[in-house]
Amino acid sequence: MAKAPVAGRSKTRLCPPCTPAEAAELAEAALRDTLAAAAASSARERVLALDGEPGAWLPAEGFRVIPQCTGGLGERMAGALAAVGGPALVIGMDTPQLTPAFLDQALDQLESPGVDSVLGGADDGGYWAIGVKAPDAGVFTGVEMSTAETAAEQRRRLGELGLRVVELPVLRDVDTIADAFAVAEAAPGSRFAAALARMDLRAPL
Repeated sequence: MAKAPVAGRSKTRLCPPCTPAEAAELAEAALRDTLAAAAASSARERVLALDGEPGAWLPAEGFRVIPQCTGGLGERMAGALAAVGGPALVIGMDTPQLTPAFLDQALDQLESPGVDSVLGGADDGGYWAIGVKAPDAGVFTGVEMSTAETAAEQRRRLGELGLRVVELPVLRDVDTIADAFAVAEAAPGSRFAAALARMDLRAPL
């Protein structure tokens, strides 16, 4: 799941201290890192559910691009799962520290016997990944997105559906400038870290 990086629409919570153009540059770097990790993973198919238009950041091959449907985030994720039509791991573009090995571990867990779903929580109470073996629009029913309780509500909803859930490691999303510096430090070789280093910004105290 991704939004095309456009100044004024991307990573607006980074402004200030970032300018809209800098926030979009960081968003593009994070997206490039995420796509590179997905491309190098063992996933049998890679589908980019995109809000916006593809740009030069999209690899020339290896991804099927579909438009995100309308509605809230839960509805858009449900639409992406329905479009894939089978077991799928859904990730966003806010965790550029992801590696192919990390994604392969999540995929292996999703495919394990006795597992119906995987969920990767984020430090802010949301989640960076959700995987299901069978698409079901009801997975997101009643789950309020982008709150400090989103992961807990999602976990509860999966339980209500009788799905057996495996927890993935907790990661930090890039939402604020403090997040940006922390993630860059965790992934110093990433495009994201390089983009942040080019900017005249200081880590918050």
